Amino acid sequence: MENFKEIKSVDFIEIKKEEFVNIRNFVYKQIGINLGEDKIALVNGRLQKTLRKLKLNNFSEYYNYLIAEKTGEALSELANTISTNHTFFGREKDHFEFFQKVALPEIVERCQANHSKDIRIWSAGCSSGEEPYTLVMLMKEFFGEQYKNWDAGVLATDISLKALGTAKAGIYPIERIGSLQENFKKKYFKKNENGDYEVIDTVKKEVTFRRFNLMNPQFPFKKRFDVIFCRNVMIYFDEETRTNLVDKFYDLTVQDGYLFIGHSESLKRNLTRYHYIKPALYKKVL
Repeated sequence: MENFKEIKSVDFIEIKKEEFVNIRNFVYKQIGINLGEDKIALVNGRLQKTLRKLKLNNFSEYYNYLIAEKTGEALSELANTISTNHTFFGREKDHFEFFQKVALPEIVERCQANHSKDIRIWSAGCSSGEEPYTLVMLMKEFFGEQYKNWDAGVLATDISLKALGTAKAGIYPIERIGSLQENFKKKYFKKNENGDYEVIDTVKKEVTFRRFNLMNPQFPFKKRFDVIFCRNVMIYFDEETRTNLVDKFYDLTVQDGYLFIGHSESLKRNLTRYHYIKPALYKKVL
């Protein structure tokens, strides 16, 4: 990078049409996000800080940097910059009620029939961790003292290293946990000296956080999942990308398992093998 000229922090670098096309194609191939022409200003604005940090003079240099960078950190930062990671504990709470009152009893019945204690839950696109931590809390509430007798926990994946860093720390300001029941706040969090709330260790250890790109051609999971949460992730995808991803989810779901998506998302019933249960909720029924 030493050959690049210094630019003033006040400079605003305009993105050219061909530069936007290159970055859009890269994003679509690597992340699955489909950036329409209406997103030029968004991309232009949000990447200014990145260009300044890297001391790049234009978006062509940035594109070349993306292509050359092999660690995945540049892709992770780009994904985090152009997408909106807005979440909080209890978001779309009817999903969690269904998980606890309907899905978990079905899973237990299925496990008992198979003489198994293995419960597999995947939070795909877990962002800053609120979703997987909530799922663990609900399982602990459901099983009580018997939770320790189950091989449960949650696999939580995201492409963003920044989001995963926040998730692993498990520390949240009061407004992020405001919608939780008071007994959950007291039971599963500890307040630190800054007034923030940290998830207790007995919940943290039940979540396995991993960096994973949902656009990977192959998914490495050997066992199927009882429940997959992938909420407010596919809102950025076009129909083809969404359909291909949901097909992979379906193949990784056990018989009678569930897929939860965001309420702002929907699947065309003629394009998915899942059975529609209600808005944002689907079941694998052969």
